[in-house]
Order: sequence, then C-alpha cells, then structure tokens
Amino acid sequence: MKRLTSLLSASVLMFTAGMAWAGADSGFYIGGSVGNAEVDYSDRVPNFGKVEFNEDDTAYKAFGGFNFGIIPLIDLAIEGSYVDFGSQKGDINNALRADVDITGWTATGLVGLKFGPFGLFAKGGVINWDTDVDLDFGGSDSDSGTDPVYGIGARFQIGSFAIRAEYEYFDMDKFETDFYSVGASYTF
Repeated sequence: MKRLTSLLSASVLMFTAGMAWAGADSGFYIGGSVGNAEVDYSDRVPNFGKVEFNEDDTAYKAFGGFNFGIIPLIDLAIEGSYVDFGSQKGDINNALRADVDITGWTATGLVGLKFGPFGLFAKGGVINWDTDVDLDFGGSDSDSGTDPVYGIGARFQIGSFAIRAEYEYFDMDKFETDFYSVGASYTF
C-alpha cells in the first residue's frame, strides 16, 4: 500500500509539474518593433500665446526582458526598451516650421493572459526621454525627463518566436505621444 501511495503521489507531482512547465514560457527575450508615433505638443508661451504641434512619423524600438512564467495562464514579465519616435516635422501654429526628435529608455512591468499561442497583455512603467527641437529660423531647444508609460498589446507565439502588436501612450511633460507598433521577439 505504501508503494501505491508513493507511486500515486509521484505521478500527481510529475503531472502538475508538467502542466506548470507547459504554461511557463519563462526566460529572457529580445525583440524589436516598428510603427507610427504621433506627437502632440500644447503649451501657453508668454508673449506668444498658445503653441500647438501635432505630427507623426515612423518610429521603432528595441526591447528585452524576462518572462517569469510562474502561473500557467498568466504572463508576468519585466521589460526594458530603447525607443526612437522618429523625426516629426511640421508647423507650429501654421507659422513656424519645427523638427522634433524624441528618444527614450523605458522600464515596464507586463501582465497578461495566455490562451494557447495567443495572448493579451498590459504594461506600465516609466520612460527616461530626451527631446531636441530645431526651429527653421535657427533656434533650438532640448529637454529631458522621466514620465509614465502605459500600453496594451496582443501576441501570437509559436515555440520561442512571437509576433506582437502594441499601443503605447507616453505622457512626457508637455509632449503626449501615441505609439502603434508591430514587432517580433525571441525567448531563449
């Protein structure tokens, strides 16, 4: 009877460990995404009035992270990325030509649900950003800061390779940026 109990206990442990491992796509991952960044700037400048700038450009990011894979149906990960929002060129108040370049480093936490190879996720964290603004009359300005970032996305994974689509919102001081992207990642 002791052998039967031991064998049954070992079988249950192996079965539950196998189920947990099957859902635990844990490990380090790297990837990249490309998409569209929409930059919106609005402020009131003394002796000039309200200043508005709203343009978009192609943007990209390179990212890496670690997926913990603790619970079979839930993704938990930490992720860092470098984001280049492109070079937005446009008019300020339909009068002054400007070229805005924004880059940044992000640190986010991800939580998601897995439905087989398909999954949904949400993220939140911070971005440490740098902005350079060049004006057509020769003036320029730069700024930097650390502000929040939020996002949602979906992924489709086969083995270690995944394709993902994301929407991220960056609330950077006076600049608000929406970033829509599609990318791929590889888990080691």
